[in-house]
Amino acid sequence: MLLKDKVAIVVGGGQTPGETIGNGRATAIEFAREGARVRVADRNVDSAHETVAMIDAEGGAATAAAVDVTDEASLAEMIAACVSEHGRVDVLHNNVGVSLAGGDAPVEDIAADAFDRVIAINLRGMVLACKHVLPVMRRQGSGVILNISSMAAWSAYPFVAYKTSKAGVIALTEQLAYSNARYGIRANAILPGLMNTPMAIESRVTAEKSRAQVVAERDAQVPLGRKMGSAWDVAFAAAFLASDKARFITGVALPVDGGSSVRRG
Repeated sequence: MLLKDKVAIVVGGGQTPGETIGNGRATAIEFAREGARVRVADRNVDSAHETVAMIDAEGGAATAAAVDVTDEASLAEMIAACVSEHGRVDVLHNNVGVSLAGGDAPVEDIAADAFDRVIAINLRGMVLACKHVLPVMRRQGSGVILNISSMAAWSAYPFVAYKTSKAGVIALTEQLAYSNARYGIRANAILPGLMNTPMAIESRVTAEKSRAQVVAERDAQVPLGRKMGSAWDVAFAAAFLASDKARFITGVALPVDGGSSVRRG
């Protein structure tokens, strides 16, 4: 078991409604399957409890916590409660992100409050979560921080706030890696490509375009097998990077994208 007896926090471990599983929920379940005790934190605490129930059904160990990543006090309280219960935090997995649902748009159309909202959720929230977990990990002399970025940071993504925030996540991760290596703390980013997750699919379904059409169009863009990845692909990468098998890997931005990032022309 890759994460046996580790204590892991998954921020964004619930999910938005949809037909498939989301990255945060899949990662929380996979961490538990690999032996971790998981704190499933989400703004929608009912959704967090649903994730915990799935873990419980498999015999894993998990608890739910309410958290709002735009509220620093909420993040600090959630992390402190985890330390109070378990005495440590071995893995912080920052999964929360929003794009279209937050009002994202091309740069010429973006509203200032929509830009601020997306940045606050996608980037500022990760910064603040790291701010409050780093003292814990430094005292331990160990820890892993995983941040979910996106291939949108490196590709021709049309909406400015999401792309900007996800590029910022990569820079944040690099900064965390080089400034905390001396404390035995590793930090890595995962860059999902085209994924069949509720956040990616349901927000693109309209009266003019069915869910099946959205899926087919996105599948056709993926070099590897002409099929999008799933949240489990992100979860498997996260479990490896969180484990001691990745003990010499830090500061990496890992594409999980079916080969999209190596396609040229």
